[in-house]
Amino acid sequence: MHAELLAPGLAGPLVDIGRSVRESFYMFWDTLWALLLGFGLSGVVQAFVSRRAMQRQLGDHRPASVVRASLYGMVSSSCSYAASAMARSLIVKGADFLAAIVFMFASTNLVIELGIVLVVLIGWQFVAAEFVGGVIMIALLVALGSLWLRGRVVVDARETARSRSGGHEHDEEAEAALEREGWRSRIRSAGGWADAASYTMSDLTMLRKEIGIGFLVAGFLSVLVPGHLWADVFVRGHGFWTNLENVVIGPFVAVISFVCSVGNVPLAAALWRGGISFGGVVAFIFADLIAMPLLLIYRKQYGGRIAIRLLGLYWLVMSATGLVIEYLFRAAGWVPTARPGVVVGDTVRLNLTTFLDIAAVVAFALLYWLSRNRERLGGGSGYAKDPVCGMQVEIAHAPASTLHEGARVYFCSEHCRDRFEVEPGRFVRDGAATDREGQGSHEGATDPVCGMTVDPRHAPASTEHGGRTFYFCNAGCRDHFVADPERFLRDVPGDEPRRHPFPSSSSPA
Repeated sequence: MHAELLAPGLAGPLVDIGRSVRESFYMFWDTLWALLLGFGLSGVVQAFVSRRAMQRQLGDHRPASVVRASLYGMVSSSCSYAASAMARSLIVKGADFLAAIVFMFASTNLVIELGIVLVVLIGWQFVAAEFVGGVIMIALLVALGSLWLRGRVVVDARETARSRSGGHEHDEEAEAALEREGWRSRIRSAGGWADAASYTMSDLTMLRKEIGIGFLVAGFLSVLVPGHLWADVFVRGHGFWTNLENVVIGPFVAVISFVCSVGNVPLAAALWRGGISFGGVVAFIFADLIAMPLLLIYRKQYGGRIAIRLLGLYWLVMSATGLVIEYLFRAAGWVPTARPGVVVGDTVRLNLTTFLDIAAVVAFALLYWLSRNRERLGGGSGYAKDPVCGMQVEIAHAPASTLHEGARVYFCSEHCRDRFEVEPGRFVRDGAATDREGQGSHEGATDPVCGMTVDPRHAPASTEHGGRTFYFCNAGCRDHFVADPERFLRDVPGDEPRRHPFPSSSSPA
Protein backbone atom coordinates (compact mmCIF):
# COMPACT_ATOMS: atom_id res chain seq x y z
CA MET A 1 0.00 0.00 0.00
CA HIS A 2 2.76 2.42 1.00
CA ALA A 3 4.77 1.48 -2.12
CA GLU A 4 1.77 2.29 -4.31
CA LEU A 5 1.44 5.71 -2.66
CA LEU A 6 5.15 6.49 -2.98
CA ALA A 7 5.52 5.31 -6.58
CA PRO A 8 3.80 8.31 -8.23
CA GLY A 9 5.81 10.71 -6.08
CA LEU A 10 9.11 9.09 -7.01
CA ALA A 11 8.33 8.68 -10.69
CA GLY A 12 8.57 12.39 -11.50
CA PRO A 13 12.03 13.05 -9.98
CA LEU A 14 13.41 9.81 -11.39
CA VAL A 15 12.18 10.70 -14.87
CA ASP A 16 13.76 14.15 -14.57
CA ILE A 17 17.06 12.65 -13.44
CA GLY A 18 16.94 10.20 -16.33
CA ARG A 19 16.26 12.97 -18.83
CA SER A 20 19.10 15.06 -17.39
CA VAL A 21 21.61 12.21 -17.57
CA ARG A 22 20.47 11.44 -21.12
CA GLU A 23 21.00 15.08 -22.13
CA SER A 24 24.48 14.96 -20.58
CA PHE A 25 25.30 11.83 -22.59
CA TYR A 26 24.17 13.40 -25.86
CA MET A 27 26.34 16.46 -25.15
CA PHE A 28 29.28 14.14 -24.51
CA TRP A 29 28.57 12.14 -27.67
CA ASP A 30 28.44 15.26 -29.84
CA THR A 31 31.79 16.48 -28.51
CA LEU A 32 33.70 13.20 -28.02
CA TRP A 33 35.71 13.47 -31.23
CA ALA A 34 36.44 17.13 -30.55
CA LEU A 35 37.69 16.40 -27.03
CA LEU A 36 40.01 13.62 -28.18
CA LEU A 37 41.30 15.65 -31.13
CA GLY A 38 41.98 18.68 -28.96
CA PHE A 39 43.76 16.75 -26.22
CA GLY A 40 45.73 14.79 -28.84
CA LEU A 41 47.04 17.95 -30.46
CA SER A 42 47.78 19.44 -27.04
CA GLY A 43 49.81 16.35 -26.10
CA VAL A 44 51.87 16.62 -29.28
CA VAL A 45 52.75 20.24 -28.61
CA GLN A 46 53.56 19.66 -24.93
CA ALA A 47 55.95 16.84 -25.81
CA PHE A 48 57.98 18.91 -28.24
CA VAL A 49 58.09 22.37 -26.59
CA SER A 50 60.86 23.21 -24.11
CA ARG A 51 59.74 24.39 -20.66
CA ARG A 52 63.20 25.74 -19.99
CA ALA A 53 62.86 28.16 -22.89
CA MET A 54 59.66 29.48 -21.35
CA GLN A 55 61.39 30.45 -18.12
CA ARG A 56 64.26 32.19 -19.89
CA GLN A 57 62.01 34.38 -22.04
CA LEU A 58 59.46 35.71 -19.52
CA GLY A 59 61.62 38.13 -17.56
CA ASP A 60 59.39 41.20 -17.99
CA HIS A 61 55.93 42.20 -19.26
CA ARG A 62 56.94 44.17 -22.31
CA PRO A 63 54.97 43.36 -25.50
CA ALA A 64 57.41 40.72 -26.78
CA SER A 65 57.38 38.85 -23.45
CA VAL A 66 53.57 39.06 -23.23
CA VAL A 67 53.27 37.58 -26.72
CA ARG A 68 55.67 34.78 -25.80
CA ALA A 69 53.78 34.09 -22.55
CA SER A 70 50.52 33.88 -24.51
CA LEU A 71 51.98 31.50 -27.09
CA TYR A 72 53.57 29.28 -24.44
CA GLY A 73 50.26 29.18 -22.59
CA MET A 74 48.40 28.20 -25.74
CA VAL A 75 50.61 25.12 -26.20
CA SER A 76 50.44 23.99 -22.57
CA SER A 77 48.00 21.82 -20.64
CA SER A 78 44.47 23.23 -20.35
CA CYS A 79 44.04 22.16 -16.72
CA SER A 80 43.43 25.21 -14.53
CA TYR A 81 45.16 23.60 -11.54
CA ALA A 82 48.25 22.69 -13.56
CA ALA A 83 48.32 26.15 -15.17
CA SER A 84 48.26 27.87 -11.77
CA ALA A 85 51.04 25.60 -10.53
CA MET A 86 53.16 26.24 -13.63
CA ALA A 87 52.65 30.00 -13.24
CA ARG A 88 53.82 29.78 -9.62
CA SER A 89 56.85 27.78 -10.71
CA LEU A 90 57.72 30.42 -13.31
CA ILE A 91 57.36 33.18 -10.70
CA VAL A 92 59.54 31.33 -8.19
CA LYS A 93 62.23 30.87 -10.83
CA GLY A 94 62.34 34.57 -11.67
CA ALA A 95 59.73 35.13 -14.39
CA ASP A 96 57.86 38.42 -14.35
CA PHE A 97 54.69 38.16 -12.24
CA LEU A 98 52.39 39.59 -14.93
CA ALA A 99 53.97 37.50 -17.67
CA ALA A 100 53.31 34.38 -15.59
CA ILE A 101 49.69 35.46 -15.05
CA VAL A 102 49.28 35.94 -18.82
CA PHE A 103 50.71 32.45 -19.33
CA MET A 104 48.16 31.02 -16.88
CA PHE A 105 45.26 32.76 -18.63
CA ALA A 106 46.33 31.63 -22.11
CA SER A 107 46.88 28.08 -20.87
CA THR A 108 43.25 27.73 -19.81
CA ASN A 109 41.42 29.94 -22.31
CA LEU A 110 43.32 29.97 -25.60
CA VAL A 111 44.00 26.26 -26.04
CA ILE A 112 43.08 24.03 -28.96
CA GLU A 113 40.70 21.67 -27.19
CA LEU A 114 38.59 24.51 -25.80
CA GLY A 115 38.05 26.02 -29.25
CA ILE A 116 37.09 22.70 -30.81
CA VAL A 117 34.53 21.88 -28.12
CA LEU A 118 33.09 25.41 -28.29
CA VAL A 119 32.49 25.23 -32.04
CA VAL A 120 30.77 21.84 -31.69
CA LEU A 121 28.49 22.78 -28.78
CA ILE A 122 27.54 26.43 -29.37
CA GLY A 123 29.05 27.66 -32.62
CA TRP A 124 32.00 29.28 -34.34
CA GLN A 125 31.02 32.74 -33.10
CA PHE A 126 31.98 31.75 -29.56
CA VAL A 127 35.35 30.42 -30.74
CA ALA A 128 36.03 33.72 -32.51
CA ALA A 129 34.91 35.60 -29.40
CA GLU A 130 37.16 33.48 -27.22
CA PHE A 131 40.30 34.27 -29.22
CA VAL A 132 39.49 37.91 -30.04
CA GLY A 133 38.42 38.40 -26.43
CA GLY A 134 41.58 36.63 -25.28
CA VAL A 135 43.72 39.28 -26.96
CA ILE A 136 41.61 42.05 -25.40
CA MET A 137 41.73 40.48 -21.97
CA ILE A 138 45.49 39.96 -22.06
CA ALA A 139 45.95 43.63 -22.98
CA LEU A 140 43.68 44.66 -20.10
CA LEU A 141 45.45 42.27 -17.71
CA VAL A 142 48.82 43.81 -18.49
CA ALA A 143 47.57 47.42 -18.47
CA LEU A 144 45.58 47.20 -15.24
CA GLY A 145 47.89 44.66 -13.63
CA SER A 146 50.81 47.05 -14.05
CA LEU A 147 48.92 49.43 -11.77
CA TRP A 148 47.32 46.91 -9.42
CA LEU A 149 50.06 44.24 -9.11
CA ARG A 150 53.34 45.98 -8.47
CA GLY A 151 55.76 47.06 -5.77
CA ARG A 152 55.80 45.49 -2.32
CA VAL A 153 52.70 43.36 -2.87
CA VAL A 154 54.35 41.48 -5.76
CA VAL A 155 57.66 41.13 -3.90
CA ASP A 156 55.80 39.66 -0.91
CA ALA A 157 53.80 37.33 -3.18
CA ARG A 158 57.00 36.04 -4.81
CA GLU A 159 58.62 35.45 -1.44
CA THR A 160 55.51 33.68 -0.19
CA ALA A 161 55.51 31.46 -3.26
CA ARG A 162 59.17 30.61 -2.72
CA SER A 163 58.72 29.88 0.97
CA ARG A 164 55.77 27.60 0.27
CA SER A 165 57.34 25.85 -2.67
CA GLY A 166 57.67 22.15 -2.07
CA GLY A 167 59.42 21.41 -5.33
CA HIS A 168 62.76 19.62 -5.61
CA GLU A 169 65.13 21.94 -7.47
CA HIS A 170 67.28 20.33 -10.15
CA ASP A 171 70.58 21.77 -11.23
CA GLU A 172 71.32 23.07 -14.71
CA GLU A 173 73.24 19.93 -15.66
CA ALA A 174 70.22 17.74 -14.97
CA GLU A 175 67.92 19.97 -16.98
CA ALA A 176 70.39 20.10 -19.86
CA ALA A 177 70.58 16.31 -19.85
CA LEU A 178 66.81 16.08 -20.09
CA GLU A 179 66.72 18.56 -22.97
CA ARG A 180 69.74 17.51 -25.01
CA GLU A 181 67.42 16.13 -27.68
CA GLY A 182 66.04 18.83 -29.96
CA TRP A 183 62.40 18.76 -31.08
CA ARG A 184 63.44 17.84 -34.65
CA SER A 185 65.08 14.69 -33.37
CA ARG A 186 62.25 13.83 -30.97
CA ILE A 187 59.52 14.28 -33.54
CA ARG A 188 61.16 11.57 -35.67
CA SER A 189 61.39 9.10 -32.80
CA ALA A 190 58.84 6.59 -31.56
CA GLY A 191 59.73 7.61 -28.00
CA GLY A 192 58.81 11.23 -28.67
CA TRP A 193 55.37 10.24 -29.95
CA ALA A 194 54.94 7.87 -27.01
CA ASP A 195 55.59 10.83 -24.70
CA ALA A 196 53.03 12.89 -26.65
CA ALA A 197 50.49 10.08 -26.21
CA SER A 198 51.29 9.98 -22.49
CA TYR A 199 50.62 13.71 -22.20
CA THR A 200 47.26 13.20 -23.90
CA MET A 201 46.30 10.29 -21.67
CA SER A 202 47.43 12.02 -18.49
CA ASP A 203 45.58 15.26 -19.36
CA LEU A 204 42.40 13.30 -20.03
CA THR A 205 42.86 11.42 -16.76
CA MET A 206 43.56 14.63 -14.87
CA LEU A 207 40.49 16.45 -16.21
CA ARG A 208 38.03 13.55 -16.26
CA LYS A 209 36.21 14.77 -13.14
CA GLU A 210 35.92 18.38 -14.34
CA ILE A 211 34.69 17.25 -17.76
CA GLY A 212 32.25 14.74 -16.28
CA ILE A 213 30.88 17.23 -13.75
CA GLY A 214 30.60 19.86 -16.46
CA PHE A 215 28.48 17.63 -18.69
CA LEU A 216 26.30 16.43 -15.81
CA VAL A 217 25.67 19.92 -14.44
CA ALA A 218 24.90 21.21 -17.94
CA GLY A 219 22.48 18.33 -18.53
CA PHE A 220 20.61 18.99 -15.29
CA LEU A 221 20.49 22.75 -15.91
CA SER A 222 19.17 22.24 -19.43
CA VAL A 223 16.38 19.92 -18.31
CA LEU A 224 15.42 21.00 -14.80
CA VAL A 225 15.87 24.76 -14.62
CA PRO A 226 12.68 26.50 -15.85
CA GLY A 227 12.90 29.42 -18.23
CA HIS A 228 11.43 31.92 -15.77
CA LEU A 229 14.29 31.24 -13.32
CA TRP A 230 16.89 32.10 -15.95
CA ALA A 231 14.93 35.26 -16.67
CA ASP A 232 15.12 36.17 -12.98
CA VAL A 233 18.89 35.63 -12.86
CA PHE A 234 19.82 37.25 -16.18
CA VAL A 235 18.09 40.58 -16.74
CA ARG A 236 16.65 41.16 -20.22
CA GLY A 237 15.26 44.08 -22.17
CA HIS A 238 17.20 46.92 -20.56
CA GLY A 239 19.83 47.57 -23.21
CA PHE A 240 23.26 48.42 -21.85
CA TRP A 241 22.26 47.58 -18.28
CA THR A 242 21.21 44.09 -19.35
CA ASN A 243 24.58 43.49 -20.97
CA LEU A 244 26.44 44.92 -17.97
CA GLU A 245 24.51 42.77 -15.47
CA ASN A 246 25.06 39.62 -17.56
CA VAL A 247 28.83 40.06 -17.90
CA VAL A 248 29.11 40.64 -14.13
CA ILE A 249 26.89 37.67 -13.18
CA GLY A 250 28.63 35.30 -15.64
CA PRO A 251 31.90 35.18 -13.64
CA PHE A 252 29.90 34.84 -10.40
CA VAL A 253 28.31 31.66 -11.76
CA ALA A 254 31.84 30.40 -12.52
CA VAL A 255 32.96 31.12 -8.94
CA ILE A 256 30.18 29.06 -7.38
CA SER A 257 30.03 26.28 -10.01
CA PHE A 258 33.40 24.71 -8.99
CA VAL A 259 33.82 23.67 -12.66
CA CYS A 260 36.91 24.77 -14.57
CA SER A 261 38.97 24.06 -17.68
CA VAL A 262 37.16 22.46 -20.63
CA GLY A 263 34.47 21.23 -18.23
CA ASN A 264 32.80 24.65 -18.15
CA VAL A 265 31.97 24.64 -21.90
CA PRO A 266 28.87 22.38 -21.56
CA LEU A 267 27.71 24.64 -18.72
CA ALA A 268 28.28 27.67 -20.97
CA ALA A 269 26.05 26.02 -23.58
CA ALA A 270 23.33 25.57 -20.97
CA LEU A 271 23.63 29.21 -19.88
CA TRP A 272 23.38 30.40 -23.49
CA ARG A 273 20.23 28.36 -23.96
CA GLY A 274 18.90 29.78 -20.67
CA GLY A 275 19.13 33.39 -21.84
CA ILE A 276 22.45 34.90 -20.74
CA SER A 277 23.86 37.44 -23.21
CA PHE A 278 26.61 36.64 -25.73
CA GLY A 279 29.11 38.71 -23.75
CA GLY A 280 27.95 37.05 -20.53
CA VAL A 281 28.82 33.61 -21.94
CA VAL A 282 32.27 34.84 -22.96
CA ALA A 283 32.88 36.33 -19.49
CA PHE A 284 31.74 33.05 -17.89
CA ILE A 285 34.13 30.96 -20.00
CA PHE A 286 37.05 33.23 -19.18
CA ALA A 287 36.19 33.02 -15.48
CA ASP A 288 37.29 29.41 -14.96
CA LEU A 289 40.38 30.93 -13.29
CA ILE A 290 38.27 32.28 -10.41
CA ALA A 291 36.39 29.10 -9.56
CA MET A 292 36.38 28.74 -5.78
CA PRO A 293 39.02 25.96 -5.53
CA LEU A 294 41.47 28.09 -7.53
CA LEU A 295 40.89 31.13 -5.33
CA LEU A 296 41.89 29.03 -2.33
CA ILE A 297 44.99 27.88 -4.22
CA TYR A 298 45.99 31.51 -4.97
CA ARG A 299 45.63 32.30 -1.28
CA LYS A 300 47.89 29.41 -0.39
CA GLN A 301 50.46 30.12 -3.12
CA TYR A 302 50.82 33.88 -2.75
CA GLY A 303 48.94 34.90 0.41
CA GLY A 304 45.47 36.33 1.04
CA ARG A 305 46.32 39.88 0.01
CA ILE A 306 47.40 39.02 -3.53
CA ALA A 307 44.58 36.45 -3.88
CA ILE A 308 42.00 39.20 -3.29
CA ARG A 309 43.75 41.43 -5.81
CA LEU A 310 43.82 38.64 -8.38
CA LEU A 311 40.09 38.01 -7.87
CA GLY A 312 39.27 41.70 -8.33
CA LEU A 313 41.55 42.10 -11.35
CA TYR A 314 40.31 38.95 -13.07
CA TRP A 315 36.66 39.73 -12.46
CA LEU A 316 37.07 43.28 -13.75
CA VAL A 317 38.91 42.37 -16.95
CA MET A 318 36.69 39.33 -17.64
CA SER A 319 33.52 41.40 -17.34
CA ALA A 320 35.01 44.30 -19.32
CA THR A 321 36.16 41.95 -22.07
CA GLY A 322 32.73 40.32 -22.24
CA LEU A 323 31.10 43.73 -22.57
CA VAL A 324 33.50 44.82 -25.34
CA ILE A 325 32.96 41.54 -27.21
CA GLU A 326 29.18 41.93 -26.93
CA TYR A 327 29.18 45.27 -28.75
CA LEU A 328 32.06 44.45 -31.10
CA PHE A 329 30.43 41.25 -32.38
CA ARG A 330 27.00 42.87 -32.47
CA ALA A 331 28.41 45.60 -34.74
CA ALA A 332 29.96 42.94 -36.97
CA GLY A 333 26.67 40.98 -37.07
CA TRP A 334 28.29 37.93 -35.51
CA VAL A 335 26.09 37.51 -32.44
CA PRO A 336 23.76 34.53 -33.03
CA THR A 337 20.16 35.66 -33.35
CA ALA A 338 18.55 32.35 -32.34
CA ARG A 339 19.02 30.23 -29.26
CA PRO A 340 18.65 26.45 -29.40
CA GLY A 341 15.62 24.80 -27.78
CA VAL A 342 18.01 22.09 -26.60
CA VAL A 343 21.78 22.10 -26.35
CA VAL A 344 22.12 18.96 -28.51
CA GLY A 345 19.79 16.48 -30.19
CA ASP A 346 18.11 13.67 -28.30
CA THR A 347 19.21 10.69 -30.37
CA VAL A 348 22.42 9.09 -31.63
CA ARG A 349 22.24 8.99 -35.41
CA LEU A 350 24.43 7.41 -38.09
CA ASN A 351 25.87 10.70 -39.29
CA LEU A 352 29.19 12.53 -39.59
CA THR A 353 29.45 12.96 -35.81
CA THR A 354 29.10 9.21 -35.29
CA PHE A 355 31.84 8.42 -37.81
CA LEU A 356 34.11 11.06 -36.26
CA ASP A 357 33.50 9.60 -32.80
CA ILE A 358 34.34 6.09 -34.03
CA ALA A 359 37.55 7.36 -35.65
CA ALA A 360 38.40 9.22 -32.45
CA VAL A 361 37.92 6.08 -30.35
CA VAL A 362 40.25 4.15 -32.69
CA ALA A 363 42.84 6.93 -32.41
CA PHE A 364 42.36 6.90 -28.63
CA ALA A 365 43.13 3.17 -28.56
CA LEU A 366 46.37 3.84 -30.46
CA LEU A 367 47.32 6.64 -28.07
CA TYR A 368 46.60 4.36 -25.12
CA TRP A 369 48.86 1.67 -26.58
CA LEU A 370 51.67 4.17 -27.19
CA SER A 371 51.32 5.48 -23.65
CA ARG A 372 51.39 2.01 -22.09
CA ASN A 373 54.47 1.02 -24.13
CA ARG A 374 56.40 4.26 -24.02
CA GLU A 375 59.43 2.88 -22.18
CA ARG A 376 59.76 0.03 -24.67
CA LEU A 377 59.55 2.61 -27.47
CA GLY A 378 62.25 4.78 -25.90
CA GLY A 379 60.02 7.41 -24.26
CA GLY A 380 59.35 8.39 -20.68
CA SER A 381 62.79 9.78 -19.93
CA GLY A 382 62.60 12.78 -17.65
CA TYR A 383 58.89 12.38 -16.84
CA ALA A 384 56.83 11.29 -13.85
CA LYS A 385 53.12 10.68 -13.41
CA ASP A 386 51.30 12.64 -10.74
CA PRO A 387 49.78 9.81 -8.65
CA VAL A 388 46.81 11.96 -7.57
CA CYS A 389 45.43 13.40 -10.80
CA GLY A 390 47.34 11.32 -13.35
CA MET A 391 49.00 14.24 -15.13
CA GLN A 392 52.36 13.66 -16.80
CA VAL A 393 54.95 15.93 -15.17
CA GLU A 394 58.34 16.96 -16.50
CA ILE A 395 60.60 16.19 -13.55
CA ALA A 396 63.00 19.09 -14.09
CA HIS A 397 60.10 21.54 -13.86
CA ALA A 398 57.73 19.77 -11.48
CA PRO A 399 55.86 22.42 -9.42
CA ALA A 400 55.80 20.20 -6.33
CA SER A 401 57.28 16.99 -4.97
CA THR A 402 57.66 15.07 -1.74
CA LEU A 403 59.60 12.14 -0.33
CA HIS A 404 57.70 8.93 0.35
CA GLU A 405 59.39 5.78 1.65
CA GLY A 406 62.78 6.88 0.35
CA ALA A 407 61.62 7.87 -3.14
CA ARG A 408 60.68 11.28 -4.52
CA VAL A 409 57.17 11.65 -5.91
CA TYR A 410 56.35 14.48 -8.33
CA PHE A 411 53.10 16.42 -8.74
CA CYS A 412 51.52 18.88 -11.16
CA SER A 413 50.62 21.27 -8.30
CA GLU A 414 50.73 21.78 -4.54
CA HIS A 415 47.02 20.88 -4.51
CA CYS A 416 47.83 17.32 -5.59
CA ARG A 417 50.88 17.08 -3.32
CA ASP A 418 48.82 18.08 -0.28
CA ARG A 419 46.17 15.47 -1.09
CA PHE A 420 48.88 12.83 -1.41
CA GLU A 421 50.52 13.73 1.91
CA VAL A 422 47.18 13.44 3.75
CA GLU A 423 46.61 9.87 2.53
CA PRO A 424 49.63 8.51 0.61
CA GLY A 425 48.60 4.88 0.94
CA ARG A 426 45.51 5.51 -1.17
CA PHE A 427 47.52 6.77 -4.12
CA VAL A 428 50.46 4.40 -3.73
CA ARG A 429 48.06 1.49 -4.05
CA ASP A 430 46.74 3.11 -7.21
CA GLY A 431 50.22 3.14 -8.68
CA ALA A 432 51.98 6.25 -7.47
CA ALA A 433 54.86 7.12 -9.75
CA THR A 434 58.10 8.11 -8.07
CA ASP A 435 61.17 9.30 -9.85
CA ARG A 436 62.20 5.66 -10.19
CA GLU A 437 59.26 5.02 -12.49
CA GLY A 438 58.66 8.46 -13.90
CA GLN A 439 62.12 9.02 -15.33
CA GLY A 440 61.49 6.23 -17.74
CA SER A 441 64.42 4.11 -16.61
CA HIS A 442 64.09 0.39 -16.54
CA GLU A 443 66.16 0.31 -13.33
CA GLY A 444 66.43 3.56 -11.42
CA ALA A 445 69.90 4.13 -9.96
CA THR A 446 70.24 5.79 -6.54
CA ASP A 447 72.75 8.59 -6.14
CA PRO A 448 74.78 7.21 -3.20
CA VAL A 449 75.55 10.73 -1.91
CA CYS A 450 72.15 12.42 -1.71
CA GLY A 451 69.80 9.46 -2.18
CA MET A 452 68.08 10.84 -5.28
CA THR A 453 66.93 8.32 -7.88
CA VAL A 454 68.60 8.93 -11.26
CA ASP A 455 67.86 7.58 -14.73
CA PRO A 456 71.19 5.96 -15.77
CA ARG A 457 70.56 6.83 -19.42
CA HIS A 458 70.45 10.56 -18.67
CA ALA A 459 72.46 10.88 -15.45
CA PRO A 460 74.40 14.18 -15.39
CA ALA A 461 77.45 12.43 -13.85
CA SER A 462 78.80 8.91 -13.23
CA THR A 463 81.97 7.12 -12.14
CA GLU A 464 83.39 3.61 -11.88
CA HIS A 465 84.27 2.05 -8.51
CA GLY A 466 84.95 -1.53 -7.58
CA GLY A 467 83.81 -2.82 -10.96
CA ARG A 468 80.46 -0.99 -10.75
CA THR A 469 79.15 2.17 -12.33
CA PHE A 470 77.58 4.70 -9.97
CA TYR A 471 75.26 7.45 -11.22
CA PHE A 472 74.76 10.91 -9.71
CA CYS A 473 72.27 13.77 -9.92
CA ASN A 474 75.11 16.29 -10.49
CA ALA A 475 78.88 16.63 -10.70
CA GLY A 476 79.09 17.82 -7.08
CA CYS A 477 77.75 14.53 -5.75
CA ARG A 478 80.11 12.59 -8.01
CA ASP A 479 83.17 14.53 -6.79
CA HIS A 480 82.11 14.06 -3.17
CA PHE A 481 81.78 10.31 -3.79
CA VAL A 482 85.16 10.04 -5.56
CA ALA A 483 86.87 11.77 -2.62
CA ASP A 484 85.61 9.16 -0.11
CA PRO A 485 83.56 6.36 -1.75
CA GLU A 486 83.64 4.03 1.26
CA ARG A 487 81.84 6.61 3.37
CA PHE A 488 78.78 6.38 1.16
CA LEU A 489 78.96 2.67 0.38
CA ARG A 490 78.67 1.91 4.09
CA ASP A 491 75.08 3.26 4.09
CA VAL A 492 72.50 0.52 4.30
CA PRO A 493 69.96 0.57 1.42
CA GLY A 494 66.54 1.64 2.57
CA ASP A 495 67.76 4.27 5.02
CA GLU A 496 66.10 7.65 4.92
CA PRO A 497 67.53 9.78 2.12
CA ARG A 498 70.34 12.10 3.15
CA ARG A 499 70.12 15.84 2.77
CA HIS A 500 71.54 16.94 -0.55
CA PRO A 501 75.06 18.31 0.16
CA PHE A 502 75.16 20.27 -3.10
CA PRO A 503 72.22 22.62 -3.73
CA SER A 504 71.70 23.34 -7.39
CA SER A 505 72.84 26.94 -7.03
CA SER A 506 76.26 25.87 -5.83
CA SER A 507 76.93 22.73 -7.84
CA PRO A 508 80.29 22.78 -9.61
CA ALA A 509 80.24 22.96 -13.37
